[in-house]
Amino acid sequence: MKRLIMNVLMLLLGAVFAFPAQAAGFDHTTWDTLLKKHVVTLRGGQATQVDYAGFTTDRSQLKQYLAQSSGVARVDFDRWSKPEQLAFLINAYNAWTVELVLTAYPDVKSIKNLGSFLQSPWKKSFIPLLGETRSLDDVEHGLIRGSGRYDDPRIHFAVNCASIGCPALRAEAFVADRLDTQLEESAKSFLSDRTRNRLEGKALKVSSIFKWYREDFEKGWRSTSSVQQFFAVFHQSLALDADTVKRLNAGEMGIEFLDYDWRLNAKSVRKP
Repeated sequence: MKRLIMNVLMLLLGAVFAFPAQAAGFDHTTWDTLLKKHVVTLRGGQATQVDYAGFTTDRSQLKQYLAQSSGVARVDFDRWSKPEQLAFLINAYNAWTVELVLTAYPDVKSIKNLGSFLQSPWKKSFIPLLGETRSLDDVEHGLIRGSGRYDDPRIHFAVNCASIGCPALRAEAFVADRLDTQLEESAKSFLSDRTRNRLEGKALKVSSIFKWYREDFEKGWRSTSSVQQFFAVFHQSLALDADTVKRLNAGEMGIEFLDYDWRLNAKSVRKP
């Protein structure tokens, strides 16, 4: 009996030491430290500004984090839990977006300027990730949205496009054990921002994100089959009364989409 117990213990210990990366997931401490240092929170978290000059100073640390994320093998990634995978992909997208901006900073007014006449910046293949060289679109629309693994529309409030119109770049890294809470907070913060989502008269005026990715908000997440029902779920963040919620759920509420602000989400620099 003692020999059997010892054999079982040896097998368990062997499994732990054979797959340390899978058991621990990925360490986002470096990225978390950079975000806390270089992201400025505005309006209680509804928006943020990025200190790209500060990131430039600490670019070696950013590159170290990117190199570590690039070193993750697909076979290891696939062994992680879904929250670990999704946190990893969101952080990778955001970190590589910052790195893309830094390639031209300070001579960049919008991330759109980093593309060309024939290719948008989101289609540039410059990201070594999970065994392939990928674009930002590959990460967001392929690995996250197109994989069928996650199907969570709240990712649109987590991935950041380095623009004022985009949901805030969170001032901390996404992590598996708090991912649901972080996504929920990010969604509520964005929807509570009246500069980008508000009720005016009989119409709900919202960010163009809900037009571009409407299908993601209609796939049944929390039993929502329409973008109006998604807004009804977050009626408190949108400050909607009971009658408006009723009209949303019935599909009777007008929806209008606001213009998107593509200016760089850079920290304002005060002139002396």
